[in-house]
Amino acid sequence: MEKGYLAIVLHAHLPYVRHPEYSDFLEEDWLYEAITETYIPLIEAFENLINDNVDFRITMSFSSTLASMLADNLLQNRYIDHLDKLIELTDKEINRTKWENDFNRLAHMYHEKFLKCRYFFVDKYKKNILNAFKAFADAGKIELICCAGTHGFLPLMDNIPEAVNAQVSIAVSTFEKLFGRKPLGMWLPECAYLPGHEEVLKKNGIRYFFLETHGLLHATPRPKYGIFAPVYCKNGVAAFGRDTESSRAVWSAKEGYPGEYDYREFYRDIGFDLNFDYIRPYIHSDGIRVTTGIKYYRITGPGNHKEPYNPDWAIQKAADHAGNFMYNREKQLDYLNSFLSKKPIIVSPFDAELFGHWWYEGPKWIEFLFRKIHHDQDTIRLITPSEYLRENPANQIVTPSASTWGWKGYNEVWLCGANDWIYRHLHKAAERMVELANNNKNAEGVKERVLNQAARELLLLQSSDWAFMMKTGQAVEYAVKITKDHLARFTRLYNEFNSGKIDEFWLLDIEYKDNIFPDINFRIYCS
Repeated sequence: MEKGYLAIVLHAHLPYVRHPEYSDFLEEDWLYEAITETYIPLIEAFENLINDNVDFRITMSFSSTLASMLADNLLQNRYIDHLDKLIELTDKEINRTKWENDFNRLAHMYHEKFLKCRYFFVDKYKKNILNAFKAFADAGKIELICCAGTHGFLPLMDNIPEAVNAQVSIAVSTFEKLFGRKPLGMWLPECAYLPGHEEVLKKNGIRYFFLETHGLLHATPRPKYGIFAPVYCKNGVAAFGRDTESSRAVWSAKEGYPGEYDYREFYRDIGFDLNFDYIRPYIHSDGIRVTTGIKYYRITGPGNHKEPYNPDWAIQKAADHAGNFMYNREKQLDYLNSFLSKKPIIVSPFDAELFGHWWYEGPKWIEFLFRKIHHDQDTIRLITPSEYLRENPANQIVTPSASTWGWKGYNEVWLCGANDWIYRHLHKAAERMVELANNNKNAEGVKERVLNQAARELLLLQSSDWAFMMKTGQAVEYAVKITKDHLARFTRLYNEFNSGKIDEFWLLDIEYKDNIFPDINFRIYCS
């Protein structure tokens, strides 16, 4: 009989990057890399478990932006082209490295990997891998949940409640359209919570969400079971708190498993290592060196010296680390069970892209962990949040604390000197959208199209990713440009609507470029 529960949560998200006006757009590679290195390897791991009759449970959130890109025909076809180039490159690499045994073995490994990805993507799932995750959900192995519309940072929208509601409402409707089911839970973008937002969640049918550790520990009153049991907000929406001990084993740069020296080195890629003329056909068309995903070295140690990657060593370490993680969770649950009056639940949330993209062996680690939990112990039971709530309906009622899982635990990552300039524009655009919605509820024809596109542009403008990039210094130029582009489009739509002089050719163009949420109804912004 189990002594407690383990809920692993993967948050799958990428910002909406789609540029049909360019034949080769650098930032679209973020999606292609994630499909190849994270989503398809996870699909393969889950299929292996199901084929071997290994029971498991995992929770996955899919942001509306990511799910919409995965379902987009243009991006699907571009991903196939991307894969075909990698298959061609690895074929050349097999020949180039034929006298270097270590590298030649790896060239063969990547060639087989990319061929397998093409089979999964094209032949098995007909270009839409969302179908794979739907099948796992139908089999009862995965609980799929949503995330606010465009990953907007909800606490910094609270001055305009209609904007918060629109982010949640469009997320729920998009999720239902793409996955064929209503989401029971929501991953709040950046795990950012503000007291009162549970009312918006309940209004839109959401039954639970997740909190950073201190968001639960600093609740009023203090939670009796700490983070090891969910709580109810006063309106009955449940909140689950993140367990720091289990998360640290994977997240921590100093203590976490991904820093193991036998694992693949993320920062060495042949896109930068090889002769420019040789690699040029496989990098950006402007000659910008980019990562290809073909990496021949292991972490090796703290210095610049790197040794060839050995897949056998890495897989063995992944198995060892899965066993270590399970052992530590057993001991943790043993200890908690000894003094708590109910079976504890350990909630371990992670960014999905950590597994496979940043930590190449991560999907195998998950597969090994689930196999070991199924076969080698009886202390831990894998569970999803909705399963837990069905079996444990009596929980304490509290008011959680405002919090995020960002640096320092509050809003500073998304509101600092590097990005604070955007918010006066976001707030003004949201005010104008509410004004348009309230004053034009009966709009139809081209006027309705303008209002719907204005809603799309506002939602895309509100993505927390742009502020995050400005803070971290990664892809800052793109983040600033895309923010200004969406703002300029929204403002032009607002002005053209009010003037009655609508440029339909321009409207058609941006409807094609920013085509997310094809069924959007601008009235979600009505007060």
